[in-house]
Amino acid sequence: MDADQISAILLSLWVSSVGVLIGLPPGLACGWLLARKNFWGKTILETIVYLPLVLPPVVTGYLLLVAFGRNGTLGILLESLSGVSLVFDWKGAAVAAAVVSFPLMVRSIRLGISSVDPTLEMAAQTLGATPWDAFWTITVPLARSGIIAGCVLAFARGFGEFGATIMISGNIPGKTQTMPLYVYDQMETPGGLEDATIVIIVAILIAAASLMLSELLERRGRSGSSQEESS
Repeated sequence: MDADQISAILLSLWVSSVGVLIGLPPGLACGWLLARKNFWGKTILETIVYLPLVLPPVVTGYLLLVAFGRNGTLGILLESLSGVSLVFDWKGAAVAAAVVSFPLMVRSIRLGISSVDPTLEMAAQTLGATPWDAFWTITVPLARSGIIAGCVLAFARGFGEFGATIMISGNIPGKTQTMPLYVYDQMETPGGLEDATIVIIVAILIAAASLMLSELLERRGRSGSSQEESS
């Protein structure tokens, strides 16, 4: 593989990993809220959370560009506070990966938390634990398979993100050109099919490994829940 191919692969791995880190804290909060609480507006929250799953990625990227662009409210605020601009930068690609993969992460985390018996949390609180302590010492460890599976799925989805990424970060070789953008660029270049094929094979292997790991973790979580119920 040449330098451009290695750069695209490494950047994709980095962007998708950072996207998981960005999405995990709100993903845990949303997953717990949707699994444990009934409140007015829950359907609206579910719609907002899962909307990127059904929206065309280009539309999601457009909305991110409007919000975080140099003239966008969030973009102006972010740049004034930290000096960071997401447009035409790998950070924008990471945010795009976090947003488009967020529904998959929340779904797995929600299922993982739902599999935890809430009476265990209540028992911990009767022994003096705060709700926060019960969450971190009871809920998270027991739901870890679902949480990790959500992170793996989010990584795989962010790894293959194209539409939202190209809208907010562009396609700059060595800077914002991830694997999907590299393949697109090569397919538009005469004689680029051979170079693109190598990257496509790597992408398939990484995506397949991620899906297999996620499925194994979800099965482990389901079997663990079944054993707890039987005992």
